[in-house]
Amino acid sequence: MMITSREMRALEVNSEYFGVSRLQLMENAGRSVAAEISSRFSADKTRVAVFCGTGENGGDGFVATRHLISQGFNVEVILAGSSKDIVDEAALKNWEALQSLKEFIVLREVFDSSVAPDVDAEVVVDALLGIGLKGSLRPPILQSVRKINEMKAFRVAVDVPTGIDSDTGKVLGEAVRADLTVTFHKMKPGLAKTKEHTGELIIKDIGIPSQFEKFAGPGDVSLVVKPRPPDAHKGDFGRLLVIGGSEVFSGAPTLVALAALRTGVDLAYIAAPQKTAIAISSMSPNLITLKLDGEHLNPRNTAVIKRHLETSTAVVMGPGLGLHKETEDAVIEIVEVIEEKRIPLLLDADGLKAFAKHKKKVKFPLVLTPHAGEYRILTGEQPSTDLKERAEEVQKTARSLNAVILLKGNVDVVSDGDDVKLNFTGNPGMTVGGTGDTLSGIVGAFLAQGANPFEAAVAGAFINGAAGDFVRSEKGYHMVPTDLIDWIPRVIDDPMSHVKVRKSAPKRS
Repeated sequence: MMITSREMRALEVNSEYFGVSRLQLMENAGRSVAAEISSRFSADKTRVAVFCGTGENGGDGFVATRHLISQGFNVEVILAGSSKDIVDEAALKNWEALQSLKEFIVLREVFDSSVAPDVDAEVVVDALLGIGLKGSLRPPILQSVRKINEMKAFRVAVDVPTGIDSDTGKVLGEAVRADLTVTFHKMKPGLAKTKEHTGELIIKDIGIPSQFEKFAGPGDVSLVVKPRPPDAHKGDFGRLLVIGGSEVFSGAPTLVALAALRTGVDLAYIAAPQKTAIAISSMSPNLITLKLDGEHLNPRNTAVIKRHLETSTAVVMGPGLGLHKETEDAVIEIVEVIEEKRIPLLLDADGLKAFAKHKKKVKFPLVLTPHAGEYRILTGEQPSTDLKERAEEVQKTARSLNAVILLKGNVDVVSDGDDVKLNFTGNPGMTVGGTGDTLSGIVGAFLAQGANPFEAAVAGAFINGAAGDFVRSEKGYHMVPTDLIDWIPRVIDDPMSHVKVRKSAPKRS
């Protein structure tokens, strides 16, 4: 099994959310590197040079240094840069720990980027950059890499040899040629492709339970949130088309669109029957409505919707549609058009029920968000009450449809047929009608912004449930779905803030 750099970073964030701090992970990583060195070399005969960057990988090197000193090794630390540039909190704590050991260790900060540090040792440790490197090396890291490669020493790389893209194995200009690479938790894809730089490869556990890989958390939010450059234009962050509403139901599609806008989509259009669309327009000046002929969605509306699909980057269909036979026919027609155009689609509520009668394995990005009753309509079976069995059932169904399924419940289950994730945010107050619509809006917004459908569904489940938890902490269980919408930006901008709310929440059954 392998893990990409972005997945590993998300997992580290989630681990902290679930109680295993980055400081603990750094301690375990550095200690494992020191253990490998001490198992191969004698402390009284070995000088060790540890080249460190100013980030997390450097923090691993600081920890390794501390453990090597305690085992009697003669250690010199070369910091590629200034200690003032160490902004990572865990790395800084470990740098500060070394300051009290100055009588037993050489600490050097290399400021002159034009000169390679002068150092000699039998073992040299590369703790400069680690995972996530995408561009070519720059001074003073570049000079440090060259020095490491020039030294007649046993070279140990921490996690990934500096200069190697951990995902592709590409050498980004120059890279450390390690004799031994100690990587953490799981194999990184790029390491298998550049054995001449990794040397012997060892995978070390650093205390992340494998179960955490199945839990949704703040790290999953980081995977789907797009940075906004200063030169961004309208439409760069997606155009979501919401198809929903009927003469009876106008609130559901409105909640979808409002939640999508709060999630960050640039434009949200609601296609609804004319009277319903007029009612929706009066609810908020933020909403754009497409007024369809008839009292409910029908096949005559398909041509109008098809035109607007040309500019839509994702679609949410179903909330408030009703169950009229003409509506069911229209849903199937529209799904076929969307499939031809390969536009990401989320089906919920009545749209999902219509699809269930004609379900098939699809060839375009599709997310289905059923609750237990809708899942029974979709599959013909009630989902198991046993969480492990329920997860296996959802995975099987997702695989059979080639879709992502987000089964809502007191623990949400999300699967794309291969991976499965469980979301524990949310509370019993969210049984109020409309919270599923806000979920659809959040996931739809991420789909519109180009997110992977599985990642969009996982992040959406976490955000929607966390928003509900903030409302519960503020108002108890006396919530309405619009309360959740107000909390969406807070959860997206600072998902770790949910930690305190989660700890104070009642235990879920």
